[in-house]
Amino acid sequence: MDIAIIIPAYNEEKFLRKCLDSLLNQTHPAKKILVVDDGSNDKTSEILEDISENHSNFSYVKRKKSLKHSPGSKIIEAFNFGLNHLNVDYDVICKFDADLIFPTNYLDVLSRAFQENLKLGMYGGFCTVEKNGNWKIEQLTNSDHLRGALKSYRRECFEQINGLIPAMGWDTIDEMKARFYGWEVETNPKLLVKHLKPTGQHYKKELPEIFGVSLYRMRYSWSLALITCLKMAKNKSSFSFFQKSITSFLRSNSKKNTFLVSDKEGVFIRKYRWKKIKERLIQDFSNHIS
Repeated sequence: MDIAIIIPAYNEEKFLRKCLDSLLNQTHPAKKILVVDDGSNDKTSEILEDISENHSNFSYVKRKKSLKHSPGSKIIEAFNFGLNHLNVDYDVICKFDADLIFPTNYLDVLSRAFQENLKLGMYGGFCTVEKNGNWKIEQLTNSDHLRGALKSYRRECFEQINGLIPAMGWDTIDEMKARFYGWEVETNPKLLVKHLKPTGQHYKKELPEIFGVSLYRMRYSWSLALITCLKMAKNKSSFSFFQKSITSFLRSNSKKNTFLVSDKEGVFIRKYRWKKIKERLIQDFSNHIS
């Protein structure tokens, strides 16, 4: 299958070459790898220029630095900028982060998965992070959710969900919309990718408020938002995260925030989330009594 990859990059001189080396040496070559230099002021541009001289399937474009630097919006705006400059046909479109190291068979496994299952709309591996010299599954990774760092879409699915929304929650909305339209979303826990930089390290201060707003914009009910905020706060070991995020959710209506999904999509999202919560409770109960 023809695979096109778009990589937004902002000041990634520390990791970018390692990421691109891993993608340019795949057993199944990408048809196109396009990096969007999102206004970098380090040596990112020099690295891209050097690599572009030696690889015909690689190119890059420059974008003026955006004024916004918030979760979701900046990176997806850069991705969409790259998408508008993509000049090849493709079967699969990938949005990858610039701080990843892929196993050499990653694109081969990905291609085979899409070929073998025509209902497969989204697919990807698991992110790992280094802890005390060992690579462990990243905390935000789970079997029901593709990490935003390594998204891959069948073209028909990508077009049916109308691409990616430049707002926090985009990497949940894409999966929910795909499922809403009947596509399958699959993760592969054996396909491990090294994630070199902690997620969201630039957004710690404003993250709780933006997280609460994103739940509202995805049409979560207050009870579902309550559970989701509690879960996130537990993962972060921060009660203040819960307080700020749920307060932000409850205030969102008065601030007239617009929704990111339709009424029908919102109903689907709520039903799907409650289904998964019930499944988890049943599983936990079964494990407790066994």
